[in-house]
Amino acid sequence: MELKRRINPKYIFTGIYFLAFVVFLIYGLKPAEAAQSLEISNQLKIPSIELVSDVTDLELENQKLSTPDKIVGSFSYHDNKTLLIGHSTTVFQDLNNVEIGDEIIYGDSSYRVSGIQTEQKENIKMQDILKAEREDTIVIMTCAGELLENGDATHRLIVTATKE
Repeated sequence: MELKRRINPKYIFTGIYFLAFVVFLIYGLKPAEAAQSLEISNQLKIPSIELVSDVTDLELENQKLSTPDKIVGSFSYHDNKTLLIGHSTTVFQDLNNVEIGDEIIYGDSSYRVSGIQTEQKENIKMQDILKAEREDTIVIMTCAGELLENGDATHRLIVTATKE
C-alpha cells in the first residue's frame, strides 16, 4: 500500500500570499513613470490648509485644459488674471477649508481670498472665469459635489483671491 502525502492547505495559502508579496515588492514599489514631463513654472502656497504645490503652465488643447495629476496647473488669458486648477482628490483635497481673508502665495506675490463659491459644472462660463480684472487676481478651481463614474464631478469649487 502506497502512502500519499497530503499538503496542508495552510501551506498553500501561505505560499500564495508570499508569492503575491514578492510580486508587489518587485512591481509595486517602482516609481511611477510620468505620463508627461511637466515643467515647473511657479509654486502655490495656502498656509491655512498647509498646501504647498509646484505649478506647471497649461495650454489649451481642443478648447480644453488637461489637469495635472498631483500638482497645480495654471492658465492665463489676460496678464492680470490666472486660473489655477487641480484635482480635488489630490492637491486640492482640503481647498473646501479655505476661508475669506486667507492668504495665498503664488510665486512671489501674496493674495487674499475674496470669494468662495460652489457652482454646478454646467452653469460655469469659462469666459467669465478668465475675463480680465482691474486688480491682479487668481482663481482656483477644483471639482466638488458628487463624483461621477467618469471621474468628473457635478460641481466646481471656485476660490478667488486678489493681490495685496
